[in-house]
Amino acid sequence: MSRYADFYRQSIDQRDAFWAEQSRLIDWHTPPRQVCDYSNPPFANWFVGGTTNLCHNAVDRHLAQRATQPALVAISTETETERSYTYAELHAEVQRMAAVLQSLGVKKGDRVLIYMPMIAEAAFAMLACVRIGALHSVVFGGFASGSLASRIEDAGPVAVISADAGSRGGKVVPYKPLLDEAIALSSHKPAAVLMVNRGMAPMHLQPGRDHDWTALRAQHLDTTVPCEWVEATHPSYTLYTSGTTGKPKGVQRDTGGYAVALAASMKHIFDAKAGDVYFATSDIGWVVGHSYIIYGPLIAGMTTIMYEGLPTRPDAGVWWSIVEKYQVTHMFSAPTAVRVLKKQDPAYLAKYNVKSLKALWLAGEPLDEPTAQWISNALQVPIIDNYWQTETGWPILTLANGVEPQTARFGSPGKAMYGYGVKLVDEATGEELTAPHQKGVVAIEGPLPPGCMQTVWRDDARFVNTYWKSIPGRLIYSTFDWGIRDADGYHFILGRTDDVINVAGHRLGTREIEESISAHPNIAEVAVVGIADALKGQVAIAFAVARDASGLVDDASRLRLEGEVMKQVDGQLGAVARPARVYFVTVLPKTRSGKLLRRALQAVAERRDPGDLTTMEDPAALQQVRELVGR
Repeated sequence: MSRYADFYRQSIDQRDAFWAEQSRLIDWHTPPRQVCDYSNPPFANWFVGGTTNLCHNAVDRHLAQRATQPALVAISTETETERSYTYAELHAEVQRMAAVLQSLGVKKGDRVLIYMPMIAEAAFAMLACVRIGALHSVVFGGFASGSLASRIEDAGPVAVISADAGSRGGKVVPYKPLLDEAIALSSHKPAAVLMVNRGMAPMHLQPGRDHDWTALRAQHLDTTVPCEWVEATHPSYTLYTSGTTGKPKGVQRDTGGYAVALAASMKHIFDAKAGDVYFATSDIGWVVGHSYIIYGPLIAGMTTIMYEGLPTRPDAGVWWSIVEKYQVTHMFSAPTAVRVLKKQDPAYLAKYNVKSLKALWLAGEPLDEPTAQWISNALQVPIIDNYWQTETGWPILTLANGVEPQTARFGSPGKAMYGYGVKLVDEATGEELTAPHQKGVVAIEGPLPPGCMQTVWRDDARFVNTYWKSIPGRLIYSTFDWGIRDADGYHFILGRTDDVINVAGHRLGTREIEESISAHPNIAEVAVVGIADALKGQVAIAFAVARDASGLVDDASRLRLEGEVMKQVDGQLGAVARPARVYFVTVLPKTRSGKLLRRALQAVAERRDPGDLTTMEDPAALQQVRELVGR
């Protein structure tokens, strides 16, 4: 089938036949007897009766043809180390880790919490867990003890795998004290803690509970640990994502559906071939790291690169040096990172040969058109936006260039991907909006396709009530994002449904205002929030980072730039969308994964307590905001 429209239509109208065909992209120990059981909406069971194993599909099945091909390349600019593992070497290391876990009492169905930096042992740990049928729950390395404790409590792990320390920007972050405190805070006490000693920080081992990885690994150098064949519906992992209220939600993923979804995405979305090289700059603590550092590229027989470090250290050319050295064909990053690079000397990009790159995919937050245009001009390769969620595990909106080459439209993450019954619906009535350029909530008809969340860990009711009951009158999955769709099927994301600003009865998406402000030549980055206003209900406030701040030396120069920005918004969106103030800061408050902390910005601007800030990268960023709005 050559045309994507036909391909998509088949995935919706002939769902089971379509996914039966995709299921042939992976190895099954026992073939499925039913493609999809949707007898109890909104719970979907995919490939019922089939048995398989994620580790087998990611590692073992490639040994016959690619045992000597690099599978995993672990690069750290923090420790100035690089190590490449062939598929055969990866297979051996994963079995050693699996044997160690079994020796610590881990068995099928148990949970293992992984709290690690971006080192090869973290990949071994994830693959070892699914090899023996245990569920991993990866927590971003360096999370504060309180956040880690809540995840330990909810996941109930038998064992925790960690390291003495991580490093960011040359600053060592000791993990062991954070982990010890988290276990002390949690009512659940893991029976075993396995520690990888990098020699970066003191590491006190608690007798009887804590174990040294190097010592235990030495006992299992030649151990063979066969794959545990599990039901397709057997959970592979949980991954926590913050909700608007309450404790973080444990997104629960299956095994067979996830393997099929990733294999299909590598073929149809990324147009990837075995032997290609994939470089995702994310972290394994986030869903991109699960799907497109560890599992997706390995399932496809590619070489995958794990990177510990910043995009600007030792200099802003480090990523492009990796692309050149390893002949990277597929690169996946985030708009935030590109905006950081946009502020650096362009000579760093020109210094390296990046012609091996087929494309750069960007996700994690909306990609503004000026940033997309800048990196497109700089790299001279296609820039492909994509939109998805921790909950879905793979892209909802992008371009399936492996099916039919299509042209990206800057500002749009693309078209609905096969399998996703994407609808735009009226928030108040639930009515589907079918005409072009109508603004609605981006929603997905059930069943969610393979690879998406099964449920919220240990909380089916929360899964149903949070995701499926927010649209009146129908059982439909809400992404909680506003969107529009043009006549050609390209979608545009306008921001969260809970980030809408109501200014004197006019409903404005923060995303729309940010896009307009970002188009100003001296604006590198911007966040817009709505704050309470006695007259208008709400007004928009913008916090912006200047590309060149050397001219912002006094109040008069800042007011001049503020006036230019307001004039630009007036011209593009109308005076109603003009922010009440534009504050200039040197850095925006973000999580360690690069997401803007808009709620914290809003709270500080309204002189409220911003709440839990354990995921914030730089506490000084919010202090700047406090000082500005308090003047």
